[in-house]
Amino acid sequence: METALTMASVEQAAAERRAAALREQIEFHNYRYYVLDDPQVSDPDYDALLRELQALEASHPELITADSPTQRVGAKPLEAFGEARHGVPMLSLDNAFDEGQLRAFDRRVRERLDVDRLAYVAEPKLDGLSVNLRYERGLLVQGSTRGDGSAGEDVTANVRTLRTIPLRLRGESWPELIEVRGEVVIRKADFERLNVLRLEAGERVFANARNAAAGSLRQLDPRITARRPLTLFTFGLGQTTEPIADRQSLILERLREWGFRVNERVQVVDGVEGCLAYYHRLLALRDELRFEIDGAVYKVDHLDGQKRLGFTARAPRWAIAYKLPAREATSIVLDIDASVGRTGVITPVARLEPVQVGGAVVRYATLHNEDEVWRKDVRIGDTVLLRRAGDVIPEIIGVMREKRLQDAPSWRMPPACPVCGSEVMRLEDAAAHRCIGGLYCAAQRMGAILHFASRRAMDIDGLGEKRVAQLVGRGLVATVADLYSLEHPKLVELERMAERSADNLLRAIEASRETTLARFLYALGIPEVGEVTAKRLSEHYDDLDALMQATEEALTRVPDIGPVVARHITHFFAQPHNREVINALRAARVRWPAPAGEVRSKPLAGRIFVLTGALASFTRQEAQERIEALGGRVTGSVSKNTDYVVIGDTPGAKREKAVQLGIKLLDETGFRALVADD
Repeated sequence: METALTMASVEQAAAERRAAALREQIEFHNYRYYVLDDPQVSDPDYDALLRELQALEASHPELITADSPTQRVGAKPLEAFGEARHGVPMLSLDNAFDEGQLRAFDRRVRERLDVDRLAYVAEPKLDGLSVNLRYERGLLVQGSTRGDGSAGEDVTANVRTLRTIPLRLRGESWPELIEVRGEVVIRKADFERLNVLRLEAGERVFANARNAAAGSLRQLDPRITARRPLTLFTFGLGQTTEPIADRQSLILERLREWGFRVNERVQVVDGVEGCLAYYHRLLALRDELRFEIDGAVYKVDHLDGQKRLGFTARAPRWAIAYKLPAREATSIVLDIDASVGRTGVITPVARLEPVQVGGAVVRYATLHNEDEVWRKDVRIGDTVLLRRAGDVIPEIIGVMREKRLQDAPSWRMPPACPVCGSEVMRLEDAAAHRCIGGLYCAAQRMGAILHFASRRAMDIDGLGEKRVAQLVGRGLVATVADLYSLEHPKLVELERMAERSADNLLRAIEASRETTLARFLYALGIPEVGEVTAKRLSEHYDDLDALMQATEEALTRVPDIGPVVARHITHFFAQPHNREVINALRAARVRWPAPAGEVRSKPLAGRIFVLTGALASFTRQEAQERIEALGGRVTGSVSKNTDYVVIGDTPGAKREKAVQLGIKLLDETGFRALVADD
């Protein structure tokens, strides 16, 4: 008996050692093949190693580990993707479309950092799907899409099938927790082969490589994703429990060491001239590259500079994408549709004979407004020249008049909304036409509700596009005010709406009754009123009634609001149907704290600050938040309207300009005293 136990123990130990050795060999060969593009073993030999490990784990299931190569494929199909929140938001990038815009970006960051020259990390802007990979103690625990920036879809089972994504980080010295960001792409040749296979199977082909990559990663069945030839290139980090390096370029080196693929064309370049030279090299190689690109991305290399520059609401100030020139093609205009958008603006859209432009199948092109149609003289039946850049909606850049049909009539904006029949009005001194049906127009209703419920507006979780479509389609919601009269019995009758989902939605709607005036104003969807403008309005006016009665002239006295925005605001509140919806929302007990006009009683109300140099007691963000909490405002440049310039260590040209203009300077001691709590 004892001998038998001893032999079993020896066999178990041998199996454990062999399984560990096989896992190590297979992941090494995966890394050489998929990450380095430098295989060191033949396909039959690799397959033999994998089959041996599969057989060993089948005989000894207890040896299966989460990071085993055998666990990359074979998961059961998912019913739906769950939500995965990012530890640090995944923001978009601002774009430059010409050399002047790139130089302007470089000038802005240098002025804000008070330096003459900067090093940038330059990399190709791959045309794929951005993902966030979360590792804990070196083990992959979650993969998600970008989503809205704060949360995306949980695609963990699918990303595990990509062999360019390590299930366990290689090497050592990685943080306890780290989020790795990257782009999932598909090679041009693989994209073409995939479409051939889909055609042979009678399936719809993908319009472009980006859609193929996104569609492949978002399959509910991970086994389908596993069969798609996807590659991940990493470009940066999200949340991490400890610093990795002090430069972006060194972070990419560490990611290489940990088993990730970093694009081989990433370079550190010197100044804007280095950025331009890199761009032209990339442009010359565009057709030779194995992956589709739509531009170059430049990031300030030093992380200290990135931290000081910070972020806007949607993008980092320390990075920019310089788009490659658009590709062009010709097509025929089959019709011109009047498309009604969320705010009621009616846009002429040319319906085209399908054509390939820049790797995508194009069926529509925007014509922007009626003036643009007349200026370009686009008519139904015309042969036109199209241009497309990246994911930008294609536009018509010219008409081949020699091919025009005789007596082709000019196009005119319809006098009535094609959706609801309301009057179409052109705003004075503007090119846009708008349906004045407001929130009653069905075309605007969906967009208005989605915007009202969005995270930065009323933040009603659970009201996605499909759910809103159901509510509108069933006649349960005609305006945003109807959301507050939804009842549980009606909700559970909706498809895929269980008891718990209905309860969660009603709780989210109930919670949204308590909001802020700024959020409420933004949620109304007033044209040209974004988050910043809504905040300015809420700070300036005592209450909503005062704002609704304000004249255009009065509104232009609000900081950052000009005549065009003022006209949009007064026009919006002048519409009786808009007032009806607002009154209905108030009757539904949607409310906000004390009047925003109390901001004017704060100690720094109306004061404008500029920050320069590093402060010991505050980060740049903390200093700005403290100023704004006391009613002040922070701007990026010194002007005659500036009240204070706060001077930290190593201040730059802003200090000299403040002295020239006679603006008061505050050192850190003076600033602390000014913003101190009483």
